[in-house]
Amino acid sequence: MGRLEPGDKAPAFKLRDQNGKAVALSDFKGKKVLIFFYPRADTPGCTRQACAARDASAGLRAKKVAVLGVSPDDPADQKKFDDKFELSFPLLADVDHAVAEAYGVWAEKNMYGKKSMGILRSSFLVGEDGKVIASWYRVKPEETIPKALEALH
Repeated sequence: MGRLEPGDKAPAFKLRDQNGKAVALSDFKGKKVLIFFYPRADTPGCTRQACAARDASAGLRAKKVAVLGVSPDDPADQKKFDDKFELSFPLLADVDHAVAEAYGVWAEKNMYGKKSMGILRSSFLVGEDGKVIASWYRVKPEETIPKALEALH
């Protein structure tokens, strides 16, 4: 799938979180949702990104914005990540990367000349109506929250 743009319908999904609970985008109907995709739990950039979301979660909840993190890690790895950093929001296991593909964030990456497929760190703000308010592809870990807050104004 190509890139999602503002006004596009956010692809529906249902994934298991770090506690094994099924979480669907439709569970958040009537709320805004910040969905951020990260390559791998408990790596430096992903930790900065997730901890920034944790630190902003109370303020986001006050604005009626739910936070969801998505990576190809399995639920057990997501649970370790959550326990270690007390993230307190759903970390969704997209082990077959189907959701990442639907959001246009599963792509070829080139690291030190070695090509592989993986997550392009990206985030999406989805409105109460299920449509994309804003999308940020290849977002830096420390930019996820400031960009979302800016889009909420």
